[in-house]
Amino acid sequence: MLPQIKMALAAGVALAGLSGAAMAADVKFGFLGGVTGPIESLVPPIIDGAKLALTHVNDQGGLMDGKTVEFVVADTTCADATKAADAADRVVNVDKVSAIVGALCSGATISAANNAGVPGGVAMISPSATSPAVTNIDDKGLVFRTVTSDAFQGSVLANLILAGGKKNVAVTYVNNDYGKGFADSFVAAFEKAGGTIAASEAHEDGKADYRAEIGSLSSTGAEALVILAYAEGSGQTILRQSIEGGDFDSFYGGDGMVSQLMADNLPSATGKILMTRPGTPDLPGAQAFAFAADEAGVQKDGIFVANSYDAAFILALAAEKAGSTDRAAIAGAIRDVASAPGDVIIPGEWAKAKAAIAAGKDINYEGAAGSQDFDENGDVAGVYVVTAIIDGQITNTGDAK
Repeated sequence: MLPQIKMALAAGVALAGLSGAAMAADVKFGFLGGVTGPIESLVPPIIDGAKLALTHVNDQGGLMDGKTVEFVVADTTCADATKAADAADRVVNVDKVSAIVGALCSGATISAANNAGVPGGVAMISPSATSPAVTNIDDKGLVFRTVTSDAFQGSVLANLILAGGKKNVAVTYVNNDYGKGFADSFVAAFEKAGGTIAASEAHEDGKADYRAEIGSLSSTGAEALVILAYAEGSGQTILRQSIEGGDFDSFYGGDGMVSQLMADNLPSATGKILMTRPGTPDLPGAQAFAFAADEAGVQKDGIFVANSYDAAFILALAAEKAGSTDRAAIAGAIRDVASAPGDVIIPGEWAKAKAAIAAGKDINYEGAAGSQDFDENGDVAGVYVVTAIIDGQITNTGDAK
């Protein structure tokens, strides 16, 4: 931990709880997450990451003239586009939120944006929607994400598999925006790098039995099975039934398959599957977040937790920069606070940011999950790590290339 980071956090942040917890919040942000559904065990730490950002805001002077800010959490279920639209409609048109963190899953993000976020003029920053399709939303400049698109993760996963000596693989992907976008990216990258796709087939989530699909994929003679799905949905079932049937002995997956609950449920998967997931660069912002998360009891290395912190902190910075909780004003200030030039702000430094903005200075947020310099599509670059199940534990084994 850098000394100046520790001093800034210790001096300005009471991490035990929100200073405004005893009073009604003045400002509402929405949080759209799959509280139930195929990623539900992953969601509580992601929410905690975003709430930690608001703790820093509220405990270090609040927004503008001391306004407190809180989240209104709504459940998209991750897998149901209609429920995602309904959840977004509620936070936008009933709760009247000023901005939104989320949604988490790609299909839910697209549905929420198209049906409520964009029509309502509300900025949305997703910490975890990775489908390339998110880039193509007609979003009027309102949809951003603090996680890298699967257009990049597909190449990372392809390189990992080829480096492991597997040149002929089968792919099964969940039939939604996340699965299809990831599969298209992976297949193109794998074939471009000299690999062969024995088969690439969609499957429907929520079934109890995938043995017929697994058998079809196994019959191709592929050396490994690539599962692009959710660990607490079809992905876990396919992995379990593939191992039980002896159809494959080598598996690969992406970020949707990274789940300690899956590792707990499938001890037989130890040493059999490698997965890619967004990583954390070795930057001061990452160190500051790790320190603050430890102090607050937040799962600092949970998947998308740092990205969620960044999404919430950036929205608060944008409101402060705009001097307003007006939706359009916040949306218009997002790039201003997240990109150079300007005084560098890292996680936990709300008071510093507030003072700089009051003095008329530009600020440049360097986040927990990376620099968060949004391109013209609201996308960011990023880094990935390789994750495995080792001795029953989800374990990062090194950087992915």
